[in-house]
Amino acid sequence: MAQRIKIGDQAQDFNLPGVDGKNYSLADFKDKKVLIVMFTCNHCPYVQAYEDRFIALQNEFREKGVTFIGINPNDDQNYPEDSFENMIKRAKEKGYNFPYLRDKSQKAAHTYGATHTPHIFVFDEERRLRYTGKIDDNWREPDKVKERYLRDAILNLLQKTEIKNPETYAIGCTIKWAR
Repeated sequence: MAQRIKIGDQAQDFNLPGVDGKNYSLADFKDKKVLIVMFTCNHCPYVQAYEDRFIALQNEFREKGVTFIGINPNDDQNYPEDSFENMIKRAKEKGYNFPYLRDKSQKAAHTYGATHTPHIFVFDEERRLRYTGKIDDNWREPDKVKERYLRDAILNLLQKTEIKNPETYAIGCTIKWAR
């Protein structure tokens, strides 16, 4: 397992296919003020519990120059529900409003040091890591969330203020590494 990138490190580039038929790299998002790279998948119950929150946050912040990128690194041999074909279906069913990319080689996940789905990496305009970890403090019950780590990090970056909790422990399913 690669060392996880640390607060202040540069975003690592990738070139991955999206469910929309396009390939994406960091250069495709150069005009964005805030870039959220989230390692995610189809089958994990944690991801499924957070999907509506991802979509809502993207809707809330899109006009402010914020974009999400979902990257699925899971092994699809042992987890066929995470295949590219099933990613296309899931993105359509849920109405994903952000690029959903396939990391079949798992290189991007290794490069970032991602460990879970979901695992969030938030970058500023210079593409320096400013927040990493989980979305909030209650994956099961959105109405009982007290700490909105991801939303707060986005707001802090847009307001150019310090992020109170720049690192939290990612909670979710472990990434399903190919054997």
